[in-house]
Amino acid sequence: MVQECGAGLVRVDATDAGLAFQAPPLLRSGPVDEEFLGRIVASLGITRDDVVDAEWADNGPGWVGLLLKDAEAVLALRPGTVPHDIGVVGPHPEGSPCAFEVRAFFPLQGATVEDPVTGSLNASLAQWLLRTGRAKAPYVAAQGTAIGREGRVHVSAGDGGAVWVGGDVITCVTGHAEL
Repeated sequence: MVQECGAGLVRVDATDAGLAFQAPPLLRSGPVDEEFLGRIVASLGITRDDVVDAEWADNGPGWVGLLLKDAEAVLALRPGTVPHDIGVVGPHPEGSPCAFEVRAFFPLQGATVEDPVTGSLNASLAQWLLRTGRAKAPYVAAQGTAIGREGRVHVSAGDGGAVWVGGDVITCVTGHAEL
């Protein structure tokens, strides 16, 4: 099936791991300006030396991706007020159930919000990590660990280099709108 969303038309399909969507193309990739990166790094309470790599990973929301040395460094983050939508990723040790730990931070009304599981971020990070050889598909990413949500995102590669992202969800809020 096809879902219409802010990123355009996105394919959704059933996989062995449940429903998955095909990652939309990146609108922006490549290096992040060092001055802007310095502001981002400072907002996370780390130094530039803590960042293995940084790249725009923008498939709509405008994510800036940061790769840290490991999952522990990602889990240790205690951000202040972030200046932009930031996705941080770090590898778990070889042989772990999850290949990466992911955290998503964004500014909202003068505060920083952490999203427990973020499909758009995991899709854009997967495109970056796979393209640069830092990941091999399929893999599982953990997200939400630091805030007690323990989400699992399944990433796989399809025909023509397509990246597919899916996982299980827990419904926290339900409702409907009356028009």
